[in-house]
Amino acid sequence: MVTFGINCRNYSCVVMSALSAKSLSSPLFRAAMPFGCLTLGEKKDYNSPSEVTDKYDLGQVVKSEEFCEIFRAKDKNTLKMYTCKKFLKKDGRKVRKAAKNEILILKMVKHHNILQLVDVFETRKEYFLFLELATGREVFDWILDQGYYSERDTSNVIRQVLEAVAYLHSLHIVHRNLKLENLVYYNRLKNSKIVISDFHLAKLENGLIKEPCGTPEYLAPEVVGRQRYGRPVDCWAIGVIMYILLSGNPPFYDETEDDDYDNHDKNLFRKILSGDYEFDSPYWDDISDSAKSLVACLMEVEQDQRVTAQEAINHEWISGNAASDKNIKDGVCAQIEKNFAKAKWKKAVRVTTMMKRLRAPDQSDSGASSPAMGASGGAVTPSSTPVPPAAIPVPACTTLVATKTAAVFHSCSCHYVFVNTINILLGVSILLTHFSFAVNSLQKLCSSFYSICPYIRIL
Repeated sequence: MVTFGINCRNYSCVVMSALSAKSLSSPLFRAAMPFGCLTLGEKKDYNSPSEVTDKYDLGQVVKSEEFCEIFRAKDKNTLKMYTCKKFLKKDGRKVRKAAKNEILILKMVKHHNILQLVDVFETRKEYFLFLELATGREVFDWILDQGYYSERDTSNVIRQVLEAVAYLHSLHIVHRNLKLENLVYYNRLKNSKIVISDFHLAKLENGLIKEPCGTPEYLAPEVVGRQRYGRPVDCWAIGVIMYILLSGNPPFYDETEDDDYDNHDKNLFRKILSGDYEFDSPYWDDISDSAKSLVACLMEVEQDQRVTAQEAINHEWISGNAASDKNIKDGVCAQIEKNFAKAKWKKAVRVTTMMKRLRAPDQSDSGASSPAMGASGGAVTPSSTPVPPAAIPVPACTTLVATKTAAVFHSCSCHYVFVNTINILLGVSILLTHFSFAVNSLQKLCSSFYSICPYIRIL
């Protein structure tokens, strides 16, 4: 079966024989079922490694990430270059889950600011994902190479990110790992677009999410505080990105030894929980009030009061002419080179370390306090965190009309509701079948017993 032009024959679903063969073969039914399952009687059909190498030439490893290796790949027929991500199944359940999750999400999306999935292969040992190749530079490198850099350049970057995220949120997809390293220029042309990459932590929002994940410096307060969360975490991360692009500094940072991640994350998380950031001088002296206003709206501590991606697009700094054209390159570049040369900010996602920092209260060491916990073991809230020292005031989010409407489930979410309903009904039918079988057996036993009763009385 081919869906969205991608080889996805390995991804169908499990159902019971109570449904007819005709309904099992229905494309609509298959589309609605959970990812990564098989229909009754269908054998999982793996690709052979030769199918991959017959179609693509794989180059050397370009980059190694936490879950996968990244290659340059060339289509042997068209000679077009792609990015290949290889996930090894032997690396564990988390790696297999990350691969399946990225495939699921990327099959659903089609947006000009998101790298598109082109092809998928699953062998017995690996997953191969082939995506569009972005040949441009990371945003940091682009800024450093510019002779002139202003708020308008930043506004253009943030606008494209907001448009992509608003699209994802319309599909009830939460990216959960937005950061500067995942924003690249599609090519090296002057007016190249920005594209978002790395969707292995993205999640379909079917109710609020519990599990904490992401890159520590970009985490929203609700994630650090172990609250249930959703799409607003992406808007917070965009606020962090915007803050960095305008000042060259991270909004939350703790000066500790480079290898002292424990204390660094503890202090970092406490600052995030309280929204303890400043528009400090001289780095923000030349930045417009409108830009500061949007940062404040995106980095609102209370997630239900935080601006949405679509509302941020309508902000005057994005859609109007409020962004300043003053050259801020020297100040921004100096701070970027100072702050982001440090290994701590160049680290990949420290998911394992972060998960330990955000563990549940009953799992904490006795007498120790997790960074997301108070001395009593409870969750630290902004009200229980010491008030930060007086600083340049953060402007209130007064430039937006925050009209929020109830979210309407996307059809994909409805598919999952349908699937869960079907599974429940099938489970009930199985129980009823077993119950009916037990009743029939009992009736037969009773009949046999009554038939021999006269002989028992005679004896």
